[in-house]
Amino acid sequence: MQKTFIALYLLPAVFVKVNAFESFTEARKVLEEIAKLGKTTYSFFQETCGDSWIDFNSTGLQVDLEQKFFGQHIASKVLLKAITDFANNKTPKKPLVLSLHGGTGTGKSFVSQLIASNIYKKGMSSSFVHQFVATVHFPHKSKIDIYKTQLQQWVKGNVSSCDRSMFIFDEMNKMPPGLIDGIKPFLDYYDNLDGVSYRRAIFIFLSEAGGERIKQVAFEFWKNGKDREEIQLSDLEENVSLEVFNNQYSGFLHSSLIDEYLIDFYIPFLPLEYRHVRMCALAEMANQNVELDEDIADEAAKAMIYSPQDERVFSSMGCKTIRSKLVQVDKKTSGRTF
Repeated sequence: MQKTFIALYLLPAVFVKVNAFESFTEARKVLEEIAKLGKTTYSFFQETCGDSWIDFNSTGLQVDLEQKFFGQHIASKVLLKAITDFANNKTPKKPLVLSLHGGTGTGKSFVSQLIASNIYKKGMSSSFVHQFVATVHFPHKSKIDIYKTQLQQWVKGNVSSCDRSMFIFDEMNKMPPGLIDGIKPFLDYYDNLDGVSYRRAIFIFLSEAGGERIKQVAFEFWKNGKDREEIQLSDLEENVSLEVFNNQYSGFLHSSLIDEYLIDFYIPFLPLEYRHVRMCALAEMANQNVELDEDIADEAAKAMIYSPQDERVFSSMGCKTIRSKLVQVDKKTSGRTF
């Protein structure tokens, strides 16, 4: 109803240029202007694959990574540069392909949401952001051939509709091996396939595979008295890619995506320490518009399970259950909720 109102409101301004003595050519120009006006009005309200709805905000992502994403200096640096460079390149040679690896609750899904919200006006609710969860969308290994065909059709159909689509594949460690190779041609260096170009799309894979190796390296740094911020991508990237490639439980087992170097970055997510979990607790309070309480944040962070058992360095669940811990430790009685 609102769309119609605006269009009708503006029509008199267009028709005022026409009178009974003007030529048919002039009238046709007016009709063309009306058609353009209709398209503009439609685009204003209805999400379209254009700059008004898809526009990367590099500064916004940087601020979000600094203020909301804790304990992941490697991921923050690599993601910001990779996405900024890709967004600024108007003629990329291939889609951007990112593989995020780390334990539960380290921020893989969360940072994917931050990325989406700084590219698409509607964030994760955008019709151009597509999320697949292995255990939901591909639960049966016996149906891998069916899944592969469906996945190919789904990706092709959505990129045909919008070449700037984003695809997020969660639980890659639980995906049937071989399935993801079905989209391998779409990630390769092709101008187009059957008239469809995939070069401006973004593919993000989330996996816990490689998480133990990442934790091992982080623990060695801690044990040797080194600051975790000294850990570099080069300390982890090659080992993570090899472990993922050879992991029999990984959706990337012997995958051509790895073998043919189609994944641009393997990004390690470090296990979170107490200080990071505490920051998550305070951030959750702020997100719920609850008055910040340092004591409750401390208690909630301490209530988490830490490993190894003796040293208790890393949160076993990262920040994943911090909201429930806040509820458990809150001693106030004013009906406060998180």
